[in-house]
Amino acid sequence: MRKITTIIAIAALSLSSIGCDRFLDIQPEGKIIPVSVEDYRKVLTSAYSKYPVHKSLTALRTDEMNIDENVNEFNVYREIAMWKDSNTDQATAEFPWVSFYSVNFYLNQIINEGSKTMADSPEKQQILAEAYALRAYLYFDMVNLYGKPYNSATAATDRGVPVSLEIDLEQVLKPSSVQEVYNQVNADIAKAEGLMIEEKQPSGINYRFSKVALKAFQARTALYQGDWNKALNFSEQVMTAKGDLSNLNTATTAPNHYASVESILALDNAFNIAVQNVSFASTELTSKYNTATDKRFALYFQKNGSKYKVIKGGTTDFRVSFRSAEMYFIKAEALLKLNRLSEAKDTLLKVVKNRYTPEGYTAVQNQISSMNATEFMTFILDERFREFALEGHRWFDLRRANQKKIIHNVNGTEYILQQNDVRYTIEFPMSAKKNNPLL
Repeated sequence: MRKITTIIAIAALSLSSIGCDRFLDIQPEGKIIPVSVEDYRKVLTSAYSKYPVHKSLTALRTDEMNIDENVNEFNVYREIAMWKDSNTDQATAEFPWVSFYSVNFYLNQIINEGSKTMADSPEKQQILAEAYALRAYLYFDMVNLYGKPYNSATAATDRGVPVSLEIDLEQVLKPSSVQEVYNQVNADIAKAEGLMIEEKQPSGINYRFSKVALKAFQARTALYQGDWNKALNFSEQVMTAKGDLSNLNTATTAPNHYASVESILALDNAFNIAVQNVSFASTELTSKYNTATDKRFALYFQKNGSKYKVIKGGTTDFRVSFRSAEMYFIKAEALLKLNRLSEAKDTLLKVVKNRYTPEGYTAVQNQISSMNATEFMTFILDERFREFALEGHRWFDLRRANQKKIIHNVNGTEYILQQNDVRYTIEFPMSAKKNNPLL
């Protein structure tokens, strides 16, 4: 354990400055002690900037894309597309672990020490609120990468991830249950909610949490936990404050752009350029769109020979964590689960109207009018597939919905992820297990 905590400590120390601005005193015992709200804001900005880029890697495991065998980086990503998590090639990219706990280290520093050392002020409240919110978001992501999908009947015994709330680098980390991790996520959200000052963050710094972003996070968390009433309530609160949808019949910017009217939290680099360069959109994904009437298609994909490249990511302009369209989907799914089918359809049609041509909208409207609950749930998942392509939702949606069978062809060999395959839960990285026998 000492080896991995040393790595975390070194990584954490690297977060202590922005550019050449060194503002923290390194105390003899090795702890970093910021003083002012300005210092703590810089630490928090570092934590945001170092938030792991993991959602691009999950996309390689989904039915969204195919890996390109003709690029130099093929060996870095091929085993991820093969769902090979153990005995991997040394060249294979690992899912992040140390980087999550490095960010967590600084959030714990802000929460545990900042509450004592910062002078009372609205700025202090906001910094602490964002630290709690980001820590909750971090553990939500980690448990959905490395823990089983939330199931209220088994969550108390299902293995989750280690929860570390202290700044003791020598603590022994052992996994908490999925339920315990979600309990911590919700506890941190509650702390953040009691402290948060900013209603919304302006474009450009909307990577920071706000009251609206926190409500969006609560809606997603409730959805994943199957708490339909809370999911409905929180999504409606967000839609009241930030319910704008981008009309793609007139707009030329993708709705996942950080400056889109839909942007709520623009933190995650959900589809980075490295994965963009090594992949093509899968036929399964592109065939889901009506290319004549669905306005998303031209914004999301670009023809490249006989294949399509994904163009809705690859730069920092497309950082996206929460946007308003997701709230409509959450509300529609919650209404459906609460046996309010007609209202669920009306809710989702509001998004559809802004994504299809008028003729396409009419066609979809007619299509869903006669659907029963089961059929409409399938439509919701298909529409989520189209709407949130390569935004980091698909792997989590597959895990919580149907854990379908997926087939990838890599270097002429067929690899299969069976329905309900145990590999729908990603193994702890080899480097993490090597340094911590309790994992």
